Amino acid sequence: MKARILLAVITIAALISAPFSFAADEDLGIFELIHASSVSFDKTTAAVDAAFASSGLVLHATHDVRVPDQKHRARVYVVTSPTYTKAAKDESVRTISAQVLRLAVYTEGEEQKTFINMANPVAHAMVFYANSSRYDKLVAAAAKAAGEMHNLVAKVPGVAMAEQRDPRRSEQHYRAFKGDGPARMMAKFRTFKKSQLEIIEDKAENFDAIVDRVTAALSKRAVIGADDSEGWEQLTLIRISDDAVYIGVTNPYIEDRMIRINSRFREEGKSDNSPYPGVDHVAALPAEILVVRERGDTLVLHYGQMWRMQLYFWDSGYRAFTANVGVPSRIANSLEATINAE
Repeated sequence: MKARILLAVITIAALISAPFSFAADEDLGIFELIHASSVSFDKTTAAVDAAFASSGLVLHATHDVRVPDQKHRARVYVVTSPTYTKAAKDESVRTISAQVLRLAVYTEGEEQKTFINMANPVAHAMVFYANSSRYDKLVAAAAKAAGEMHNLVAKVPGVAMAEQRDPRRSEQHYRAFKGDGPARMMAKFRTFKKSQLEIIEDKAENFDAIVDRVTAALSKRAVIGADDSEGWEQLTLIRISDDAVYIGVTNPYIEDRMIRINSRFREEGKSDNSPYPGVDHVAALPAEILVVRERGDTLVLHYGQMWRMQLYFWDSGYRAFTANVGVPSRIANSLEATINAE
């Protein structure tokens, strides 16, 4: 196990000039802080935008996150690596979430300084490829994709970083991820595959028609606001393969709740001028809808939101989960109702 993590560390270290602080006996964060910018949010995002022109990464969408009370600024980038996608082309269509990379630029702290982090590709590979016969190669491919993300932001003024951020877990935990601690029962002790909940089942030959049906349904229901979970914005549609489409969605409700839930019981870095330290978790966006074709069927899937919230927000604390126990079902019910609406 430690050898595999060490391989990932060595691979990234070889790809970037910044020091890599993660040691083989440490836990991996589901997020990784990769850059502390020395310029403003606007100048940072402009530099990141420009960097895609010379990067091998493919930018699919950007989204300015609606932070409560507009106290911070945050932008999410939805990205893929053609090299990583190619490495995973023979894997189950149900694993495509691992291949969609997310970068976040956000402000935090009393001086509202700008930072860049990412949803950690290596940790995600450990979750989604846990039972693959090519597990080691896929974790190494994820580490290379992480290196590409580091390289993308390397020219942004400031200091390169490689800091694992909470929630952090062992490789063994990620490979059997069913939730955390006593809250596992809330996620019904499900792995990622069992947490992929079916919304639509149809014939294999109707795959493209079902993709169109889902996108049409998303466009019909208006987004209301942070107090209502109804209505979803489609940020991106990524055709990973002929048999797998990833649709990223968001709305004000999920953005507001995920930032508030993670900020409520966090004290470090919290102040009147920086009331929402949970802004550093926005790389959990977007929520996913998967359209996949397997074994003669076309399926539309989404994730059990309690499983997903634990993956990204467990460091919020058990109290935060119990105080917001109804939020995951509201999100899931809203997605299902939107897609199934006539």
